[in-house]
Amino acid sequence: MEQSSKSHTPVRRYCLDPSDSLGTSFLLTPGVISGGTVTHDCPLSRSVGYFLEPLIALAPFCKKQLRLTLRGITADDRDLSVDLVRTVTLPHLALFGLDTGLELKVRSPPAQNISHTRRSQNAAQRRSAAAKSTFHVPPPNSSHPSTSPTPEKYSASAALLRVGADKCPRMIDSARTILNRYIPDIYLVPDIYRTQDSGKSPGFGITLVATSTTGVLHSAEAIAQPGSLADEIGKTAARLLLSEIRHGGCVDRNHQWLVLLFMALGPQDVARCRMGPLTPKSVQLLRDMKEFFGTSFKIAPADESEDLILSCLGTGYINTNKTAA
Repeated sequence: MEQSSKSHTPVRRYCLDPSDSLGTSFLLTPGVISGGTVTHDCPLSRSVGYFLEPLIALAPFCKKQLRLTLRGITADDRDLSVDLVRTVTLPHLALFGLDTGLELKVRSPPAQNISHTRRSQNAAQRRSAAAKSTFHVPPPNSSHPSTSPTPEKYSASAALLRVGADKCPRMIDSARTILNRYIPDIYLVPDIYRTQDSGKSPGFGITLVATSTTGVLHSAEAIAQPGSLADEIGKTAARLLLSEIRHGGCVDRNHQWLVLLFMALGPQDVARCRMGPLTPKSVQLLRDMKEFFGTSFKIAPADESEDLILSCLGTGYINTNKTAA
């Protein structure tokens, strides 16, 4: 909590202040979410994705367009990698009309003379990397994704930094052996950084994304730990992806909270979404939104599966920060 609140300090005019040395509680002083151009050096204890998740939820309600640069490691074994944020998290915002000008770029250390063109794949740990996300978003619209998805194709990025080049094809091949049992359309891309572009931390990992016939995204990733075998990393990611697909719904477990939040903050219209069994995080969010916004969700079973249809009436939240002094 303490790390995350510190990263939000330059974004808010009034912010979260940890009220104890352990960072287990904080004092909230409401105020304008300023936005603008912000640069922050993230601690190496958590990846950039840890800080991006809450900031993505705040970005549509900033007074000024948020141009955010975060410097830190791009992936770890606890948080979403920047690859997954770019390829899965940001597309979920398109359900609410928040895709205009939305962009996340990952670039090499500033000391390197590397162009800022978007890389198609970036993962694994890079302690000197900088993740830059640019937001320009209108208020959220209603969402109605309620069709049961069927996986149509799989895509993946396998990243390799300062380790043997043989690990990348081994990860890809091992993931393919599992996924090919279900669908032949698999697009796997290796991403091997040169020494001068790879930061200071060796590592490797793989991010997998399944796209359904209706555009639904399910994702999983696996990051190597000391002593990990490349073959096992690929198989682990593939099994995690199949588990996400089996979980059902139009939203994977990592992004239930984001969709529920923008459903509640959308216009005063009924929003619906089909989800698998709710995670504890999502259940707690529903309780919090009931308390803060007075928004109740109707939850009904979908067909004969374990899926649920969640619906609510949006609060019609308006971004008054744009006109606030």
